[in-house]
Amino acid sequence: MAVNLWQPEDGGLQQILQLLRESQSPDNATQRAVQQKLEELNKYPDFNNYLIFVLTKLTSEDEPTRSLSGLILKNNIRAHYEKFPPEVTDFIKQECLGSIGDPSPLIRATIGILVTTIVAKGSLENWPGLLPSLCQNLDSEDYNVCEGAFGALQKICEDSAEVLDTEALNRPLNILIPKFLQFFKHNSAKIRSHAIACVNQFIISRSQALMMHIDSFLENLFFLSTDEDSEVRKNVCRALVMLVEVRMDRLIPHINNLVEYMLMRTQDPDQTVALEACEFWLSLAEQPICKEVLTAHTDRLIPVLIHGMKYSEIDIILLKGDVEDDETIPDKESDIKPRFHRSRTHSIGKSGEEEGDDEDDGSMDDDALSDWNLRKCSAAALDVLANVFHDEILPVVLPILKELLFHQEWEIKESGILVLGAIAEGCMNGMMVHLPELIPYLITCLSDKKALVRSITCWTLSRYAHWVVGQPHELYLKPLMTELLKRVLDANKRVQEAACSAFATLEEEACTELVPYLGFILETLVYAFGKYQHKNLLILYDAIGTLADSVGHHLNKPEYITLLMPPLIEKWNILKDTDKDLFPLLECLSSVATALQSGFLPYCEPVFRRCVSLIEQTLNQDFAHFSNPEQFEAPDKDFMIVALDLLSGLAEGVEHHIEALASSSNLLKLLYQCMQDPMAEVRQSSFALLGDLTKACFPHVKPFIGEFMPVLGANLNPEFISVCNNATWAIGELSIKAGEDMKPYVPVVLSRLIVIINRPNTPKTLLENTAITIGRLGLVCPQTVAPMLQQFIRQWCTSLRNIRDNEEKDSSFRGVCEMINLNPNGVVQDFIFFCDAIASWVSPKEDLKEMFFKILHGFKNQVGDENWTRFSDQFPPPLRERLAQHYGV
Repeated sequence: MAVNLWQPEDGGLQQILQLLRESQSPDNATQRAVQQKLEELNKYPDFNNYLIFVLTKLTSEDEPTRSLSGLILKNNIRAHYEKFPPEVTDFIKQECLGSIGDPSPLIRATIGILVTTIVAKGSLENWPGLLPSLCQNLDSEDYNVCEGAFGALQKICEDSAEVLDTEALNRPLNILIPKFLQFFKHNSAKIRSHAIACVNQFIISRSQALMMHIDSFLENLFFLSTDEDSEVRKNVCRALVMLVEVRMDRLIPHINNLVEYMLMRTQDPDQTVALEACEFWLSLAEQPICKEVLTAHTDRLIPVLIHGMKYSEIDIILLKGDVEDDETIPDKESDIKPRFHRSRTHSIGKSGEEEGDDEDDGSMDDDALSDWNLRKCSAAALDVLANVFHDEILPVVLPILKELLFHQEWEIKESGILVLGAIAEGCMNGMMVHLPELIPYLITCLSDKKALVRSITCWTLSRYAHWVVGQPHELYLKPLMTELLKRVLDANKRVQEAACSAFATLEEEACTELVPYLGFILETLVYAFGKYQHKNLLILYDAIGTLADSVGHHLNKPEYITLLMPPLIEKWNILKDTDKDLFPLLECLSSVATALQSGFLPYCEPVFRRCVSLIEQTLNQDFAHFSNPEQFEAPDKDFMIVALDLLSGLAEGVEHHIEALASSSNLLKLLYQCMQDPMAEVRQSSFALLGDLTKACFPHVKPFIGEFMPVLGANLNPEFISVCNNATWAIGELSIKAGEDMKPYVPVVLSRLIVIINRPNTPKTLLENTAITIGRLGLVCPQTVAPMLQQFIRQWCTSLRNIRDNEEKDSSFRGVCEMINLNPNGVVQDFIFFCDAIASWVSPKEDLKEMFFKILHGFKNQVGDENWTRFSDQFPPPLRERLAQHYGV
């Protein structure tokens, strides 16, 4: 690269320096003026030359001003790099490399940020001299040059790790890794720390270059294990934690020393080091070898983890632990985390969440301190280890618990309650004998004078909700519910939040057991509407929605409706169409509409119209953005998803009453657009709504079948499980209603459904829905589907043998019986599976039972008694007895 000798003009330089000084002003008007001026200056190509000049050459200015000049340049590179003339780009690169060893750490760090930004925007291939130059600088005698180069390399490794390991650049990592390893023993802690941090970027991706030097890497890490610098120790711990996941085989020979080391580091006086080390136990718990490795150490490890679960002084300050009553203080918008809406998924007989997709009830508390810290990590580690060792750790935990739970100091007592919650899942069996004593004690802790004790007690009690619900109500459920509802109305916002979440968990466990207490529960939750600040209102919606899901139609009583609906509708009327608080409110209303059934009719029309309007607005905005992205922002599609889901809840709740609304709106045309949206969650919710509308008002769906079916067929892709699941379910519902009109579309979907049902590792819900839909297609178009019987019958039988009797199972079995009558040879090879599937019915309807009877006896008569006996001798005894008892074979 030829040296660029560009020099600034003094007038221009003074103008930019004035601008940099003004940009540090706290005044908003000045800030806006500066932004406007920056926009104008960006029209001049050499503006960026001035910025790099101030950063690297203008030592007469103070460091913050010079650094700011570099950060403005970084923003320009990110926004306009492709428009920079080549001579400007070359000048910036030249200046960065020339000043990489600036005496000031702040300036060096700023240059490092510029270098990695240029690499990210313009690629390493377009700066071939960069890596050789930085590597050469690592060997410089001048500490500043070496540290500046390392700082830049660390940022490049963080931002461009994959590129460094590609053929296109001749795999620079093969040179870089051995180079970095040489610096693990450098006399400067900062350099040692950079070197480890650089190599750490390549562990998880299992880069070949690192794997070739893995033994040397480990040897160097062990050498640094007792380094006096906390940043170095932190990076060593981070490396070892990642290696557990990636190269456990290499750690096994050193495992006992490693466990000892991590035990020591988990107690490091520097909290950041202790936190990195504590992650080790979380990673190790996921390894099959965990139990074998840790059995000898649990008696020392468990107390260390428990010790880490106490609030530190800084935690208590950050959490305002001394503030008891804050319910009247409005929330700052920054306190409210973004919510993610979960779309509806149809599983057998109901619509709900995917299996295994529960909310993680392990989030202990203190989400205002949502940063991961030693307390949370220690609690998470104890939780996972309890799930590995189960009751074997109780002899270590229980004596410590006794001491903590009844301690005079609230911080220690609070950590004991957290321990009790953390072990709930893993040690439930062993804890049961202690719960009759512990649950009443915890219920008294709900009225402790410290808010942080009350809030953690809510969480811990929710972890034992399953046990509580299984005992006589008078003993624990009633007192727990009474106290928990008082905490829902606590004067402290953190306690309100914890109580609301705990109550939602209790609702899920208790379901209809709560029916006798509904009036009392609703009065409390409705009272909270008038009391809560913004953030907790969102959690309250969730508690009400969960209550509706749990008690279902029992909510449909005039006195409950008059309590519950006015505050919900009031919120609904206040919120604008662009307010994201609509998400949780609409989710809540969806559950309420489904539960209230006809009780929701008075509210049905305005809710329906607004949902349709939200969908239309989102689609229009999406089209505008697509046509003119510069002028129009992309919409937040969650508005559309939540509206689709609420319409599903409405259709499920008010059933045929939705017909008049559907006929006077353009909903089905909008739905056709939503079904083709590129975003999977939109399609998922669209297909759920299509299925629900088919059940509720088929005449309005019927004219569109020809357009809908090809779209449904195209979405039978098991890579998108939830989309595929809902599309499959909707096809099944359409079949039942459309009857033989489905015939032209069977070829579009059947072959795909057969692929899905035979695919290994298909999730249970999707298998069941696929089997139901194949059976339903066979019911309405037996002539078309029966010839394929042999390709799916075995999988069909095994998918449906475990689901309980219901309408969907009934229609699918009728379809298969029809097909067997048309193509008996299709089932011969797998007849034992069909016998087993028949036996899974507890009480089939009489005419279905008759169908089973005919098929079984027809088969028996065809093969003869002797062959039938030989065949039925292969049956497991329970199956043989069941068929003999119910069908006389």
